[in-house]
Amino acid sequence: MFDLIPEAYVPLFIFFARILDVSTGTLRIMFVSKGMKGKSTILGFIEVLIWIVIVAQIFQNLNNWMNYVAFAGGFAAGTYIGMYIEEKMKMGVQIFRIIVNRESSGLAEVLKSADFRVTTIDGEGKYGPVKVLFTIAKRKRWHELADLVNEHAPNAFYSVEDVKHVSMMDEEMQPYKQDLITRMLKLKKSI
Repeated sequence: MFDLIPEAYVPLFIFFARILDVSTGTLRIMFVSKGMKGKSTILGFIEVLIWIVIVAQIFQNLNNWMNYVAFAGGFAAGTYIGMYIEEKMKMGVQIFRIIVNRESSGLAEVLKSADFRVTTIDGEGKYGPVKVLFTIAKRKRWHELADLVNEHAPNAFYSVEDVKHVSMMDEEMQPYKQDLITRMLKLKKSI
């Protein structure tokens, strides 16, 4: 099939093709988990096509043990690179649960002033009354939110979780960028 590749370079081809194959698979899984059917389907096709080419090369050169090492090494490197790419893409939405003691309850106002939508609930922790803050934000804003929490409530406990779907996300994420008339029309439609 690919007899144009000199036998000495086949392990290198397998290694780099496997990196491409596995990192594509990692991104495909990310898109599947976020419900992006079109992108995940295209990436699935590319992933399997590359995999078939790699396996064909291995079967043509079964006696070369370097091909097996290249296959395994490419898998490991592809996993790492795929995770790195996914981390840099910062796609999606996350829910942040922040627990602070009552004295640090001003954190909600700080987050609101930074254009985060915040819901607060009174709660009871191990050491007494607490405030539980919930906010949903795009993943790109994770570090901004964490910096605000660490600056204004350094003893806060928080957890972050990916969210598959959020209703009204676009309107909620940019409420102050809309003019008054646009917001009133949206309010009228919802009534």
